[in-house]
Amino acid sequence: MPAKQRTLRSISLVIPVFNEVESLGYLRKELERWLPSLGDVTAEVLLVDDGSRDGSLPFLAQWAADDSRVKVISFSRNFGHQAAVSAGLQYARGEAVAVLDADLQDPLDVVHDMIARYEEGYDVAYGQRVTRHGETRFKLATAWLFYRIMRFGVHKELPVDAGDFRLISRRCVDSINAMPETHRFLRGMVAWSGFPQVGVPYERAGRRFGETKYSLRKMLRFAWNAITSFSTIPLKLMTAVGAIFFLLGLGAGAYALSSHIFGHTVPGWTSLMGFNALADGLVLIGLGLIGDYVGKIYEEVKRRPLYIIQRAINVDEKEGAPDNR
Repeated sequence: MPAKQRTLRSISLVIPVFNEVESLGYLRKELERWLPSLGDVTAEVLLVDDGSRDGSLPFLAQWAADDSRVKVISFSRNFGHQAAVSAGLQYARGEAVAVLDADLQDPLDVVHDMIARYEEGYDVAYGQRVTRHGETRFKLATAWLFYRIMRFGVHKELPVDAGDFRLISRRCVDSINAMPETHRFLRGMVAWSGFPQVGVPYERAGRRFGETKYSLRKMLRFAWNAITSFSTIPLKLMTAVGAIFFLLGLGAGAYALSSHIFGHTVPGWTSLMGFNALADGLVLIGLGLIGDYVGKIYEEVKRRPLYIIQRAINVDEKEGAPDNR
């Protein structure tokens, strides 16, 4: 259930940027158009440069020099989208924080609807895509499957057809900032926090400039990392498969023994060898899966920082200095 109604007084817009120089001019124009519509709500724009190499940082630096509401954090290298959003959440100072992408496929005007739901008492108002323009059928199909797998394999409260585009309350942001894991799946972390959340339906626009940074390979890697860093479902599935093969082995052994006792020759050694090869393959997959989990544990215990900041503009690094490990 949502908390009591409230009035938003300040908001932070967290926008990760990676090689988006083609989109930044449009982003600035749209933000300068949209920010006055907030009225008395104080706003800051926190742009996190995730190690861009295409001239994005000089554009961001000039923008911050022209407008004190614009703050820039620049990483020493590319640490990934989830690390960039995490940095934005750490340094955001607003009463609520809106996360959106630099290409503005997620329209700014939808944030007003999110603010309305926040003021009704919800801690999380997430954008839920009704339609996705400019994408192939293959992309739409894989995205549909991705969100359903995530809901099944990660967290039952994880909303479907919802990316990182959302408005998050201060208490929810603080709870996420207190989570120390290295391999971060922010959508799952927000759902896991348990604060009241609500969907805000919208139509996702096509990309105006450049190309998407999420190829199929990156999407698969993102999905795998989300599942293995946030759930033990794969290990449980391998246990179930192992139990099935154990029972099949018992049955085959009992059949072979009884046939031998009664003087019958057991046919099908070729199929038995195929069965053994399949079982051995599953064992190796299981070992690889366990190795992946052990590798994640190894990276967690090293306690390295999520990111390294090489430059900050209009940002007090000490004020927001997190334990970003």
